[in-house]
Amino acid sequence: MKKWMDLAEKVLEGQELSDAEALSILDSPDGELLALLHSAYKIRHHYYGNKVKLNMIINTKSGLCPENCGYCSQSAVSTAPIEKYRMMDKDSIMKGAANAHQLNVGTYCIVASGRGPSNKEIEEVVSAVKEIKEQYNMKVCACLGLLKPEQAVKLKEAGVDRYNHNINTSANHHENITTSHTYDDRVNTVELVKQAGISPCSGVIVGMKETKEDVLAMARSLKVLDADSIPVNFLHAIEGTPLAGTDVLNPRYCLKVLCLMRFINPTKEIRISGGREVNLRSLQPLGLYAANSIFVGDYLTTAGQEETADHQMLTDLGFEIDYVREQTEETAVN
Repeated sequence: MKKWMDLAEKVLEGQELSDAEALSILDSPDGELLALLHSAYKIRHHYYGNKVKLNMIINTKSGLCPENCGYCSQSAVSTAPIEKYRMMDKDSIMKGAANAHQLNVGTYCIVASGRGPSNKEIEEVVSAVKEIKEQYNMKVCACLGLLKPEQAVKLKEAGVDRYNHNINTSANHHENITTSHTYDDRVNTVELVKQAGISPCSGVIVGMKETKEDVLAMARSLKVLDADSIPVNFLHAIEGTPLAGTDVLNPRYCLKVLCLMRFINPTKEIRISGGREVNLRSLQPLGLYAANSIFVGDYLTTAGQEETADHQMLTDLGFEIDYVREQTEETAVN
């Protein structure tokens, strides 16, 4: 108990953990898991209290992607039987936004498959974002792949608050996951959106046969990138993808990964993302002692937990939904 609390105090004093200290989190005995979570919660509570941010995805374009990412059912090398469709129109995107608003979602995430968006697709997103901003007091995140500078500027001007482009894995492990783009391509896109004045969102997928050293490298890379929001996905291996059959995670290790992310990136939004239901299973609620954000509803090509179950989980924990409307009102007063 004291060891983990000492590390939490060190982080709160503005110091960084050594590699040995950080790896000890991933290597910690299961018998110390509750003590580790309590220490991570000390950091989380210092910056976020008991508030939890809610996010919802709309998959506006499915499949039809030329990339060869080993984890993805939408890639060119996948034979997974997924629904495939081209970019949704504005009305469809708006319907999703209305649903997200009703569920008290703080950030609505417009996601599209593919290497990067065409200018026509950008215009469709821009049109929807402008209307969402007029009708709902809700943050909008876009996740459209590799961007060109002028596209990033258009998204910013339309009102996009955040752009997601995950590093997914470590630089050393990247070529084992995909070869159709480089690790630097991903980093450059994150830097591009930052230059455009958009809040950067970048995260990882854990469970793709990476080492614990790779996981630590991911956490440190995201700190260097200064990503405001860090989605932590846990691989849900889908039949028909190159990583099908991969099953290297257990709920206790997933919790330790979330703790590591909090210790390395103490001030950032840590979001439990894809795969939480199948990997954290009955231990899902414990993840929020380290993380302060979750997705509600479905993911890209896999089903999530019922929204009402997620809301009940937060109530049972005694946590509060972080309402964007309240934040905006407070900002206006101050």
